Amino acid sequence: MSRRSGILEFAVLGLLHDAPMHGYELRKRLNVLLGSFRAFSYGTLYPCLKGLVAQGFLVEDNPGTEYIPATALNGKRSKIVYRLTPEGKQRFEELLADSGPDAWEDEHFGVHFAFFGQTDRAVRMRVLEGRRSRLEERMERMRTSLARTRERLDGYTLELQRHGLESVEREVRWLNELIETERANRNGGTAPQISDGRERPAANAAPPPDRPARSPEER
Repeated sequence: MSRRSGILEFAVLGLLHDAPMHGYELRKRLNVLLGSFRAFSYGTLYPCLKGLVAQGFLVEDNPGTEYIPATALNGKRSKIVYRLTPEGKQRFEELLADSGPDAWEDEHFGVHFAFFGQTDRAVRMRVLEGRRSRLEERMERMRTSLARTRERLDGYTLELQRHGLESVEREVRWLNELIETERANRNGGTAPQISDGRERPAANAAPPPDRPARSPEER
């Protein structure tokens, strides 16, 4: 199985784990849930669904309904509803528990993170720490490359490389906050708030002075 089809299999099983749905609805949910990581098309989705049915991970309700691909001319959609089998649920749980190096890669991490709400805390920690380690290695390579080549680059290429480096640095900071939150929850402490970029008063800052009472004319 290719890496691309493996990502799609995981996403499909995860969404159908919540509730059965037909292909058109499933495609919309995939694009809403995972659109920032990958856009799925009918050309890749339906072969994946048929493959999962053949493996016994899904069953089709109303299988006698002929599927006619939707086009701008006919506007027809599949009436088949796809439902997870017990084997499909077990397969999804196996994929959910995977915390190996593949889960740290760009596309795989996005799909794993989308289902973190159903993932064991220990697995979440391994995936987050693995992703951070992978990005820290990438960040060092980018810094080294930038230091070696900056004198030979034109201004636009240099800015593009800086932009890429800053994007990786931002994700590393975000991962640090997520890992801190997971550790605080594991230790029974109060989970820190994930930063939204806004300044907050220090914990030991003095409270604001009382507002003066308004005069009767101001009331």
